[in-house]
Amino acid sequence: MIRYRQAALWRCDGARGGRLVALSGVPLLDRRAPFAVWLERVLEDAQADAGDAPDAGGPRRIDAVSLPPDLTRDWAEWLPAHAVWVPLLGRDQALLGALVLAREEPWGDAELHLLGYVADAYGHAWQALEGGSRSGMGTLFRRRRARAAVFALVLAGAAAALAYPVHQSALAPAEVIARNPTVVRAPIDGVVDRFEVQPNEEVREGQLLLVLDRVRLQNRLDVARKAYEVAEAEHRQAAQQALFDPKSKANLAVLKGRMEQQAAEVAYVDSLLARVEIRAPRAGVAVFDDVNDWIGRPVKIGERILTVADPRDTELEVRLPVAEAIALEPGADVRLFLNIDPQNPVSASLTYAGYQAEPTPDGVLAYRLKAAFAAGAQPPRIGLKGTAKLYGGDGRVIELLLRRPLASLRQRLGL
Repeated sequence: MIRYRQAALWRCDGARGGRLVALSGVPLLDRRAPFAVWLERVLEDAQADAGDAPDAGGPRRIDAVSLPPDLTRDWAEWLPAHAVWVPLLGRDQALLGALVLAREEPWGDAELHLLGYVADAYGHAWQALEGGSRSGMGTLFRRRRARAAVFALVLAGAAAALAYPVHQSALAPAEVIARNPTVVRAPIDGVVDRFEVQPNEEVREGQLLLVLDRVRLQNRLDVARKAYEVAEAEHRQAAQQALFDPKSKANLAVLKGRMEQQAAEVAYVDSLLARVEIRAPRAGVAVFDDVNDWIGRPVKIGERILTVADPRDTELEVRLPVAEAIALEPGADVRLFLNIDPQNPVSASLTYAGYQAEPTPDGVLAYRLKAAFAAGAQPPRIGLKGTAKLYGGDGRVIELLLRRPLASLRQRLGL
């Protein structure tokens, strides 16, 4: 109904404020990521402003101008220029949450009117799923009492089974990568002129992959050849005059050295010109991005352009968040649930676990792990993604329950 580029769902927790529960394009929300922390502050400020506005119950435009200075500075980095606050209300007009949409174009009045109908439908559905009014004191009391009873039962069951051994496990995003790819790098500084292969195309050893622009080197070679011809002519003339002119005989060694220098320059530029054609070092599949992203792009010597890999020789790369880290030994069981086929998990075994956490593209600190697929099984295609479940050693129930709280406390206190 309405076009947008980015969306976020915010849940109101009453007097405690609110929290971010979903983001578009993010399958697993990490509220400790920099973007999530910044966005929660923006939405809390938007809720406070909406409570004082005359149109507090309807969609309202928000932008960077209406925010405090510390939030305004980061708006251009995280969100498009124009956003809209769509409050989701229950039957008693209590705020359940809000839907925030952002895009580059301004929001029209007709779109805000249409979003009002959408908010009514969403708020009604949300209220129905929660089973009644959120603001009634009797209902709230009953919910709290039921929640306390469930919590007491859970604590009683946990206290009775603190010493019971369990199998530790963790979930993390994973991707199928080539195990021993051959990296094709730029042999010289230049500009990519054209590609002779397409992404994921099978290539043979020695096949032409791409060509760098040869115009600059060709001009340089022409200049070097002209300089060599001049130096050769000067040397030849000095050699003829040296028979009767002692001065020319003295300059003969200098001119010969200059001629040899120009000859070396011609040979060097000619060797550079031969490197503009980059060929496959082995047979396999050419793995790289879209061809149009490379045409006309300057590259430095040694810069990675693509890889050539065997499609049958793959492994699993897992990015285990620091908050989910467990003790893992080499050979630990790993099960991959592919996004395209989650019903049929693929078995693997852990082969490598990094000791140092690195930030992922989503801004989450994670350990890099690698796992080998079971022998004899058909390996998944390179580039497929999914969720990996890693199995650690046996532990106690109390260790499983307190693992994440203790890890968070250790990070906060620096212990």
